[in-house]
Amino acid sequence: MLDPVDLQIIVAIQEGLPIVSRPYALIAGQLGLDEVELIQRLTRLKQQGVIKRLGVIVKHRRLGYVSNAMVVFDMPDTLVQQKGQQISEQAFINLCYLRPRKGEHWPYNLFCMIHGKSRTVVLQQLAELIDRCALKDYPYDILFSQQCFKQRGAIYSPAS
Repeated sequence: MLDPVDLQIIVAIQEGLPIVSRPYALIAGQLGLDEVELIQRLTRLKQQGVIKRLGVIVKHRRLGYVSNAMVVFDMPDTLVQQKGQQISEQAFINLCYLRPRKGEHWPYNLFCMIHGKSRTVVLQQLAELIDRCALKDYPYDILFSQQCFKQRGAIYSPAS
């Protein structure tokens, strides 16, 4: 069970931090806290696993990255951690994660995301990835985005 102040903090940050020089100070002031207490509470909530992560949602299309591909690999379970680490170290990889296979129709277990300014650039980066990480022997598929949905974090409680 969350402390009522912690719940207020979660509601205050779930829509994103204000774009000011000291966003935590502003939020703390709105909640009647000081900045240090707010940061300590956020740190504790993160350590307890209540908050998994605080991160930035980059609206990549506004930056000209209009070609987006999820690349999925059927990687042997014995290599998936090693290959996933290698893939995630590449500068042009935005996400890399393990997912369970879904039978013979979806044999893929390692996913990564490449954002590029064109389909050609994304395909060039994929070729580079396959070469650098020695992935040519593993089945994969490329799923280019057809539509951009609203990008946002999760909402847990309505703002009051």
